[in-house]
Amino acid sequence: VQLQAYGGGLVQAGGSLRLSCAASGRTFASYSMGWFRQAPGKDREFVAAILWSDATIYAEAMKGRFTISRDNAKNTVYLQMNSLKPEDTAVYYCAARRNSGSAYYTTNYNYWGQGTLVTVSS
Repeated sequence: VQLQAYGGGLVQAGGSLRLSCAASGRTFASYSMGWFRQAPGKDREFVAAILWSDATIYAEAMKGRFTISRDNAKNTVYLQMNSLKPEDTAVYYCAARRNSGSAYYTTNYNYWGQGTLVTVSS
């Protein structure tokens, strides 16, 4: 599976962005997908995940502001980000996995996209 994330950019605090992650292959629907982010000097952290069953999981800080969704017909997963804050500034990565491990850990994901930069200005 090859993943390509896009949709990042510069936005003012309080604004919105929608990230997309396009996947190659014909088995996209069988993958659980995740979004992670990495700010400068920090570890990569979990943002949200959507399982193959369409169940969703969010990091506490993103609940109510971010929404993850998927379109299996388009092999694409989305991350709608609202009420953005300067602390949301990071490179956002999408990832895919087919195992049953926790969605929160980077080590459980088999495939990664290249990342897209989100910058939120105050």
